[in-house]
Amino acid sequence: MTKAVLKKQAGRVWNEWVRPLLVLILVLGSLRSAVADWNDVPSRSMEPTILPGDRIFVNKLAYDLKIPFSTVRLMHWGDPQRGDIVVLWSPYDGKRLVKRVVAIPGDLIEAKGHRLTLNGKPAQYAPFTDEARNSADLSGVEATVMAIETVDGRSHAVMADSFQGLGASFAPVTVPAGKYFLMGDHRDDSFDSRFWGFADRTQIVGKASAVALSFDFGAWRPRWKRFFSPLS
Repeated sequence: MTKAVLKKQAGRVWNEWVRPLLVLILVLGSLRSAVADWNDVPSRSMEPTILPGDRIFVNKLAYDLKIPFSTVRLMHWGDPQRGDIVVLWSPYDGKRLVKRVVAIPGDLIEAKGHRLTLNGKPAQYAPFTDEARNSADLSGVEATVMAIETVDGRSHAVMADSFQGLGASFAPVTVPAGKYFLMGDHRDDSFDSRFWGFADRTQIVGKASAVALSFDFGAWRPRWKRFFSPLS
């Protein structure tokens, strides 16, 4: 086989296979980087809202538009609000995390026995009913205390193993400009702002808006009730 034939065949492979594949990879990578992505959840830190084995949908256009594969912001139309579940790069070790925004810039926040006080107003707590537990398919989730927490008019489920657990109480702290105070909904099993401090706005990459898929690896079964369920 001559060099001319080899060159012609190589050119055909490049044009018909390699180049289209590279373009597809670039397009899909850009979309995942700047528009929408998914995140697998391996830990218990956001129970009972997000469970280990959940795959969550991340809306990266929720707050702004960034240049793909960078943190450079092209357009800005909003910022995270109290109660939002966000995906961020950890200020502690750079790993990707999923946490809830508990306090925004300018807020004064404190906790006593896992009970939050925001800007001088205590959060409200209501029982987490068996009906809510069953509808969310929380089989296998164990906690001594599970409740509905309402802060600034937004409600969501929280849980703790004890009201005296690590990080259950902390002194009042004011969130600086451009920073956010984040916590996990499982208050005794979350490494969050109580331990590594505030997260910078640039470290927040998107908003977690729904559970796309869910699988209980302990029981080796899909959690059908959680498929395509919104996060709040």
